[in-house]
Amino acid sequence: MLDLLTDTKIPVGKAAKSVFDWMNDNLGGLFELISQGMEAMIAGILIVLEKPPHWTTLSAEGKPEVHYLYAPDLHPLVVIAAFIGLTWYLQRSWKVCLGAVLGFAFILNQGYWDETMQSLTLILSACVVCMGLGVPIGIAAAHRPRLYGVLSPILDLMQTLPTFVYLIPAIVFFGLGMVPGLIATVIFVLPAPIRLTHLGVSSTPVALTEAATAFGATPRQLLWKVELPYALPQIMAGLNQTIMLSLSMVVIAALVGANGLGVPVVRALNSVNTALGFESGFIIVVVAILLDRMLRIAR
Repeated sequence: MLDLLTDTKIPVGKAAKSVFDWMNDNLGGLFELISQGMEAMIAGILIVLEKPPHWTTLSAEGKPEVHYLYAPDLHPLVVIAAFIGLTWYLQRSWKVCLGAVLGFAFILNQGYWDETMQSLTLILSACVVCMGLGVPIGIAAAHRPRLYGVLSPILDLMQTLPTFVYLIPAIVFFGLGMVPGLIATVIFVLPAPIRLTHLGVSSTPVALTEAATAFGATPRQLLWKVELPYALPQIMAGLNQTIMLSLSMVVIAALVGANGLGVPVVRALNSVNTALGFESGFIIVVVAILLDRMLRIAR
């Protein structure tokens, strides 16, 4: 009986390979379109974080010349000022703003500014994709319990399947670079905004929805003026979790060619460089604390 069980292996791996081979052969155009769109988004965010506003003109000799609004060396200070302004707008606390200034100063002091901006680019891109997909899916699941019943095991699989497993098809479909790192991050992070949006919308008190319906609210008005305002704390908690989970993926993304803070961590691991590992590790911790303190009011 035991021999029969062990000899007749269920072809899980072969079935998965067949599916991915079919997708790679028949959906190459779709993957290329997705890759180009994500590359454009990543490049746009990275330009904003790494370079000051600039424009190109032609010289008298016909050669292109790049003109910057201000000296490129000052751009980190401008980015820091923008983040501090956002922190003040969200927190209204000079202590939190001072902590943010000290955190960014530490990043500059350790020489990890470019890597930090690259990781922030990956995080912001993941937030755009995950919130853009997660919130609508969460709303639909809250209004359709059967849909959430179907989604629930899929979301469990996305969060529990080892990340290295779906890095393989990500590399096959999108090659190496920031895009497969973003895809892997999205797969791992997407369940968080879906679940929290579903929780917020589905927990809207029945008395509120009944009162709005009694006053003649349409389903769209009910969603925008009752359910979403009530679910906003959970949705923003989903955004916070998206940021934190995306930051936890920077090292995994570095394994498929994504730039950022994960690169020095991987380099330190390969060379057993304790100093480099602790430096880059502390920078990741500082970035996590900065982002968490900035968004804490939204919980």
